[in-house]
Amino acid sequence: MQQNPQYPSVAPVRQQPSGMPCHRYTPFKPVDLPDRTWPSKSITKAPRWLSTDLRDGNQALIDPMSPTRKRAMFDLLVSMGYKEIEVGFPSASQTDFDFVRELIEADKIPADVRISVLVQAREDLIERTVQSLEGAQQATVHLYNATAPVFRKVVFRNSRDETKALAVDGTRYVMKHAEKILGDRTDFGYEYSPEIFMDTELDFALETCEAVMDVWQPGPGREIILNLPCTVERSTPNVYADQIEWMSRHLSRRDSVCVSVHTHNDRGTAVADAELAVLGGADRIEGCLFGNGERTGNVCLVTLGLNLFSQGIDPMIDFSNIDEIRRTVEYVNQLPVHPRHPYAGELVYTAFSGSHQDAIKKGFEALEAEAERSGVPFAEMKWDVPYLPIDPHDVGRSYEAVIRVNSQSGKGGVAYVMKTGHSLDLPRRLQIEFSKAIQVRTDEEGGEVSPAEIWATFSAEYLTPGPVALLDHQSSSVVDGKHKLAAALTVDGRTQEVEGTGNGPISAFCAALASVGVDARVLDYAEHALTEGTDAQAAAYVEVETGGKVFWGVGIDTNTATASMRAILSAVNRSRR
Repeated sequence: MQQNPQYPSVAPVRQQPSGMPCHRYTPFKPVDLPDRTWPSKSITKAPRWLSTDLRDGNQALIDPMSPTRKRAMFDLLVSMGYKEIEVGFPSASQTDFDFVRELIEADKIPADVRISVLVQAREDLIERTVQSLEGAQQATVHLYNATAPVFRKVVFRNSRDETKALAVDGTRYVMKHAEKILGDRTDFGYEYSPEIFMDTELDFALETCEAVMDVWQPGPGREIILNLPCTVERSTPNVYADQIEWMSRHLSRRDSVCVSVHTHNDRGTAVADAELAVLGGADRIEGCLFGNGERTGNVCLVTLGLNLFSQGIDPMIDFSNIDEIRRTVEYVNQLPVHPRHPYAGELVYTAFSGSHQDAIKKGFEALEAEAERSGVPFAEMKWDVPYLPIDPHDVGRSYEAVIRVNSQSGKGGVAYVMKTGHSLDLPRRLQIEFSKAIQVRTDEEGGEVSPAEIWATFSAEYLTPGPVALLDHQSSSVVDGKHKLAAALTVDGRTQEVEGTGNGPISAFCAALASVGVDARVLDYAEHALTEGTDAQAAAYVEVETGGKVFWGVGIDTNTATASMRAILSAVNRSRR
């Protein structure tokens, strides 16, 4: 094909080898599941949730929770609506054991909340764990043992049969001690995890889970929870979804099995792992608020819940005061939540980019107009605002910080701040003019410009009295619809009485100014009410040609004619600086 000389060829950019030792790592083996069904499914309801903040989250903290902080976390989880809460590892520490006992003995667990405790597959630890639950109304023991090949070969040096026997014997010990210690007084449940599931051969994971079920004997009214954890995230989320679908298809007694997933964020895709796992057949998700946990953390329950909310699905968890939730978790964990954390970070509903700000401003205006036309309250309108996946008000945020101004911002951001903070709906060309003044400030000083600084700059630029000022005015209609206006002005410190005639008060005032040598020709004009009521104020904006140049002026007054005249003088005075 002949090359167009107007468009010379451009060589494609070619990445160069990094030199890193990639040969040391093995690609994760995919699952042979050609008839997988999860890609065509959608999530239509919330899964069951289990918070493991008090167990998995706590064990990962630099400064593990004190009893007071543990209680604050438990109370937060209950208030948010979590019904399954893993409260500790009682056999691992006296602190955890005592905390479980305190919750039970002080009757702090609501009747509809089921607590869970974790234990390894050793009888002495199991007995101690079950003892911690004595007196609980609803409780689950969560037993685990590692099943992946590298753990069998390197860590524990067990065969497949020995590894399976640990799970089977552990299940028997749980049942034995639960019957002896808890009896019929506790609605007792059981959860088993083939730990490091995602690296375990699927046939062996299934074999082990089936052997555990043969002991527990799940059936109608007797559920077993099988947790299939992505303990160290090493594959892409689609592979984990395949693993979950494969297991969900092959498990016997599936109607009595709750398939649970517990994903970690080593590759940064724990949320996707959990969501795709639900599509693959998972019934429950375990995780922590804001993704706390070992290494890169557990899956974030806040992100998962609000992802559902953003799709119109009730997460069954209350996130309506996201800042209070964040503050409590930061106190309990002694760790900050990142400013960019989805839905909850300080900056996630904030736009600095000018094009983003302009789109957000227009989106709000369009939604407000549609709400007014339809007679539906703004808070009930279907949400559809650019760059904001949910309404910040729905999680307890205000609109004040939606747009913040720095050197990357443009007219839209500045205009949004002026409208939301001061009810001033600046005309587009005035937005452009004023934004340049803010741009000068950000270029010179750097950083962010606060709403207070923007208002101070606007007031100094457009509302500060200048050498020409209006003292008083009177107007009356004359022949042929012409208006005659008389005004008292100060011009360079001297009071002058002026008169002018025009088609309306504005043109009459410009004629009056001309009588004292002030040239002003109005090119554009806009006004709107700022407040309601008998003493309502109005804002007037005028684009004025004076001295061969064009300037905008702004006037505010309870009288619209006075506001217009003040706006003309604002432009005139700006031309004289």
